[in-house]
Amino acid sequence: MALDDGQGEGCPVTKRFLVFQQHMPWEGPGQNLLRTARGADVLLDIVEVWRASIPSMTSYDGLMVLGGSPNVYQEEEYPFLKAEKAAIRQVIKEDKPFIGFCLGHQLLAEALGAKVGPNFCRSVGFVEGHVTRAGREHPLFKGMPRSFPLFKWHAQAVLSPLPKELNVLVTSSECQVEAFCLKGRPHVMGLQFDNHAATVSDIQRWVEADQAWLRQPPGVDTAAMVKHAEKYEALMGEQFECMFDNYVRLIL
Repeated sequence: MALDDGQGEGCPVTKRFLVFQQHMPWEGPGQNLLRTARGADVLLDIVEVWRASIPSMTSYDGLMVLGGSPNVYQEEEYPFLKAEKAAIRQVIKEDKPFIGFCLGHQLLAEALGAKVGPNFCRSVGFVEGHVTRAGREHPLFKGMPRSFPLFKWHAQAVLSPLPKELNVLVTSSECQVEAFCLKGRPHVMGLQFDNHAATVSDIQRWVEADQAWLRQPPGVDTAAMVKHAEKYEALMGEQFECMFDNYVRLIL
């Protein structure tokens, strides 16, 4: 297990999260996430699930699952997905806080009975997200505008119709379910977008490492993507901090 070294001894920790870092060495947890967690006094214990066993959740206040290249059904190619799914189901059973990003969002949806499969388009880069009526009532989006930029990196998605127990919180022109939560349990939620990593340095690393996937048709204009990152970095960092702080207040 790799401990986030941004947290020093003696720091007043409000919450302790186990984080599944998925699933490629180059992805990392995202600079926005690391920075905002430090600011919120949240300790992130990061486990690289592709090469390390998953510890017990006993000493953790919640689980955070990040994104990665595997699809939810690829358990034969990525055997660690079985252990991840079991951990997610256990967290739901114990009613602990859970927040998933990208693949983590999809794994949560599958655990709650939703279907995950190919999206109607590959969504890569920046798109405008729109907060739904249910989203405007969710604590995560308090103080957020009704529309805000999303950073995307996926071809699979949570598909409709959703189980009645799930509320769609954010949608976009490129993906119907950009965010959802479990009704009556707003602390159990998934975000399809990767705003936790919407910094120029993170995006440049992703572009360099994932060239083969990005070259698949239709190709992605990576230079334009980096320019968009430069334009939106400060705003998206502030907005992610707002959402993360809202989530921490929700689970206190």
